Amino acid sequence: MSTTIMEFPDQEYILPGTRTCAGCGLPIAYRYILKALGPKTIVTHPACCLTILHGIYPRTPVAVNAVNNTFASTAASASGLAAGLKATGREDYTVLAMAGDGGTFDMGIQALSGAAERETDFIYVCYDNEAYMNTGVQRSSATPSGALTTTTAVVPKEQPKKDFIQIMEAHHPAYLATTCSSFPGDLYNKFAKAKDIRGTRFVHLMVPCPSGWGFPTRDTVKIGRLAVETGVVVLYEVERGGPIRLTGKSLSMARSGRKRPVEEYLRPQGRFKKMTPERIALFQQEVDQRWAGLLQRAGF
Repeated sequence: MSTTIMEFPDQEYILPGTRTCAGCGLPIAYRYILKALGPKTIVTHPACCLTILHGIYPRTPVAVNAVNNTFASTAASASGLAAGLKATGREDYTVLAMAGDGGTFDMGIQALSGAAERETDFIYVCYDNEAYMNTGVQRSSATPSGALTTTTAVVPKEQPKKDFIQIMEAHHPAYLATTCSSFPGDLYNKFAKAKDIRGTRFVHLMVPCPSGWGFPTRDTVKIGRLAVETGVVVLYEVERGGPIRLTGKSLSMARSGRKRPVEEYLRPQGRFKKMTPERIALFQQEVDQRWAGLLQRAGF
């Protein structure tokens, strides 16, 4: 069961007035992440949209401690923070590493892989908006095939999105989960659970981006919901290499056997405007195959 809005803690850790773009999905997700983790949280992040949210020194709208690190070293920074807290007997703090898909799928994979292999005690969040949004919407390895970016502006990206969740699952982390900013109850529950687990915890967070994806700012939550309802994003969790557990909307979809066509997710987004009917059909096939595989693993 997802936590309801009425059950969320009253304490707010993001004050009004962030510098993110209108309609950004990241502040929505970050608000509930911090509610789940509480005040004893230290965040470390690279140059990314989260850096913009945190603001310019000496002012910030975020009421927890934070460290800025270089683009490729988020997991290394988190490892150092975890070691320092352990050495000083302050392990009641949670180390939260957050980076975008560029800083995770691409430049940060080496440090993250090493930390996960060592079972370092922190939560790592990849907030995935499927391109290098903070630097101008350049393609990343998380950009799906068929999408337009500023570096694939004439011919849409041909390569499929890197299956980074499978890469992380191969490291056998203490906890692995997928979630989306449009489902705050599912998101809150997973971070509340991750807080009480020791070892490396990896959360893949889908964050719709109106400016990079090409949809109206009012539709951020709607697009995120469509991502899940079409099976493009599947909500699930895995604890210590155990079985997959579908959660939230994905669980109810599995039980009902109903999934919306991917075209409902693709058509509202300007980045997919050059997708042909044949390419959409192939995208649907890829989504259906992944969905079927996850259903089988989850026992459906």
